[in-house]
Amino acid sequence: MEIVTDTQQLSGSAVRAAHEVRVAVGRLRRRLRESSERDELTPSQTSLLSRLDRDGPRTASELAAAEGVRPQSVAVSVGVLEERGFVTRRPDPGDGRRQTISLAPAGRALLDSTRAAGEEWLARALHDRLTEDERATVITAMGLLDRISSR
Repeated sequence: MEIVTDTQQLSGSAVRAAHEVRVAVGRLRRRLRESSERDELTPSQTSLLSRLDRDGPRTASELAAAEGVRPQSVAVSVGVLEERGFVTRRPDPGDGRRQTISLAPAGRALLDSTRAAGEEWLARALHDRLTEDERATVITAMGLLDRISSR
């Protein structure tokens, strides 16, 4: 099967691989979410914590733009996260009228425990369900996927 785009033709194997990767990654994300104890947070709140962890302190406007949501939605989520002690707000050093939102130690601990739970579940599943050769194949495949996802 050949798919024609504006600039190139895609092989049937590329189309099938893209489909298989997308489906597998979607299932894997759901299972990882199920394995971690994030019941106390919504996906949006968890995403904000992860973004603060990855990108560092940000204003609410910057978070809204990065997350592709309305500033009002970020304000509500940040309010809940601050109330629970997962983030802190401080005056922006460059503009005292704005506030900078940072990941608090409790937020870091929550992310660390969530990630550890997910990795533990995944390591157990890989150990229990795949052979050593199959795990080596997964490692090789992840290197290939990382190569195409790196900029």
